[in-house]
Amino acid sequence: MNAELDLLVSLNDYDRPQDVADRAVQAEEMGFDRITVGETTGWNIVPPLTLAADCTDELGISNDVISPFGRSPAMLAQTALTLHDASDGRFRLGLGPSSPAITERWHGKAFERPLRRTREAVEIIRAVYENGSPAYEGDIFDIAGLNYERDVPENPPPIDIATLGPKATEMAGRFGDGWAPQMFTRDGLEERLEDLARGADLADKTLEDLRVAPIVRGIASEDREAAREKARSTIAFMLGAYGPYYGDSVAEQGYPEVVAEIRDAWSERDTDAMAAALPDEVLDELAPAGTPDEVREWVANYAALEGVDAVRVGFVDGMSEDEKTATMHAVSELA
Repeated sequence: MNAELDLLVSLNDYDRPQDVADRAVQAEEMGFDRITVGETTGWNIVPPLTLAADCTDELGISNDVISPFGRSPAMLAQTALTLHDASDGRFRLGLGPSSPAITERWHGKAFERPLRRTREAVEIIRAVYENGSPAYEGDIFDIAGLNYERDVPENPPPIDIATLGPKATEMAGRFGDGWAPQMFTRDGLEERLEDLARGADLADKTLEDLRVAPIVRGIASEDREAAREKARSTIAFMLGAYGPYYGDSVAEQGYPEVVAEIRDAWSERDTDAMAAALPDEVLDELAPAGTPDEVREWVANYAALEGVDAVRVGFVDGMSEDEKTATMHAVSELA
């Protein structure tokens, strides 16, 4: 496989931040290129990523993703530069507009102009990278600026942007160093890559200048049907209960009736009906789920799409430790 292989882990799967470091060591030993974790309403991602960086030598370190509603742009720059130093330059910063639920019900802010906020946050982070100051005048942020107290590294952390829609993805191509999409079929991803390329062109870049690393969630098991049912439940829940964006995106990729049925079931909080509403056809488009050979083939085919530089493989909900290890072994044979 020409593309790199990243491992996406959920912080909620672990009892201590140190356990994330143990997973990172395992991933490095198996040949994964990078480990990445998300941040919602659980642990702050900085301590577990710092521990993971300290316990590994070559494994890339990333986050998927931090919200610009949850940290000021200056703090985002500080976070990136701290993890850059902790990992000896192996860190990539992941940013994304987040969602109304997390923004409003956790961070206590109005979910207003998320794309503009993301763009300005990126520009301010780059200002810190370039001259050590977050001084900026924009529509969202007006910052007089102070000086970063340490030397800024010559090669600061790249910025990956997680987006779904056409305009948001164009923004990622224009202002980001990479793109981390999620819940895309192969056809849907190829179509959205055109938006990414258009944005890159606006900044005198090409797709080759960006690290395209789509996220997929899967499970490999000799018990094929059990694996597929776990994946079906997870994907259906993401489409129906994670706010509007994943569902809207998959609907626009050709499955509006499926998404509508799943959302109807979620309105009744009927998770069994949600899973039942997700047909095999759509499950197979969105998730590698089945035997180890099937999962390996799915990931290899997804990685072979033109423009894809890495595949970020995460776990579905309800997996045992043995199933996680089996899934890692299955896909690591591609590394």
